[in-house]
Amino acid sequence: MTNNILVLQSGGCTPVLNRSLFGVAQEASLHASLGDVLGAVHGLEGVLADDLVDLGRVSAAAWKRVAGAPAAALGSTRRKLKSEDVTPVLEMLARHDIRFLFIIGGNDSAETGHAIGREAQAAGYALSVVNVPKTIDNDLMVTDHSPGYGSAARFIALATMGAGADADAMGAAAPITIIEVMGRDAGWLAAAAALGRREDRDPPHVICVPEVDVHEYRFLDLMEAAYRRFGAAVAVVAENAKGPNGVLGGQEEPWLVDDFGHAYYDGPARYLAGLLSKRLGVRVRHEKPGTIQRSFVEGLSRTDVREAEMAGRAAVRYALEGRSDCMVTLVRQPGEKYECTTDTAPFELVAGKVWRMPESYLDPANYQVTQAFTDYARPLIGAPLPHFGRLR
Repeated sequence: MTNNILVLQSGGCTPVLNRSLFGVAQEASLHASLGDVLGAVHGLEGVLADDLVDLGRVSAAAWKRVAGAPAAALGSTRRKLKSEDVTPVLEMLARHDIRFLFIIGGNDSAETGHAIGREAQAAGYALSVVNVPKTIDNDLMVTDHSPGYGSAARFIALATMGAGADADAMGAAAPITIIEVMGRDAGWLAAAAALGRREDRDPPHVICVPEVDVHEYRFLDLMEAAYRRFGAAVAVVAENAKGPNGVLGGQEEPWLVDDFGHAYYDGPARYLAGLLSKRLGVRVRHEKPGTIQRSFVEGLSRTDVREAEMAGRAAVRYALEGRSDCMVTLVRQPGEKYECTTDTAPFELVAGKVWRMPESYLDPANYQVTQAFTDYARPLIGAPLPHFGRLR
């Protein structure tokens, strides 16, 4: 039996997704018991099309460029495993004598890994399946945090600081900005906007997350109060922030529902900016960085880079120990100095589940986050954020 490896990248990209791919490939090259290391182009789509890349033939010089690149070097996918896919997937694995399958992805990818592992076992095919965690949303269960979050969180914090300085400088011409950030079901990214705050005047003055209902009148009151007090105001709003009656703006039907049942709506920033502009009679900007927040490599967290590779390497070692049907987890060690190690969690604790922000991290009355959240998140974004000075 040749112990060949297949690696998939799946789901939304992150700034450090390729660092985990590099970790898997490099760790696999250290073990003589392992055979070829193959990568499927566009994840499950590449498995079904038998479209593979031989990662063992990638030169050190090429890896240096790929490992530091954003997005997914192999190409990603949001295709869900269907019942009719099972037979061709197992046939492809057997044809290439794949005995170790690594999927770098989030909770939907954990569902895929769990399903493939279960079907392989039922068919009597020896296959170890281990997922490497990744998501900028930071919404994976069991793990302390997810590779990808620290870098995206750093970007959001820096973008919020910059937007605040700009709004303050523009004054009456454009004193208010609303930034809409990613975070389908949880507010971890929006919350990261608070990591650059040092005093009350600093943005964000309001944070809206899916975990807390956004009452429009309360949002407007808080933003007006900040504007009247400081002369400028910034809000950061998660893309799926909702009011008591559902999606902000009253959109009933989503623009799109993907294979995993995730609904996509027009974001709330434009709607809230309109309400605020009408109330205050001033220009309210609404910004939506979109995929920039998960691909801006100049904002990388060195902690995130290190842990993404660590998770990829750990996946190979755990598979060789005999662990399967599991996801690598990041484990924060106790103590004042931040340290992180790895472990694994069974797929059933992760697949299809969402880790939302705990109550202790939220200040719902003021649409803010607590010190407990900033203590949790600050080590993940790497080097200290800049401290902007003011002349006024």
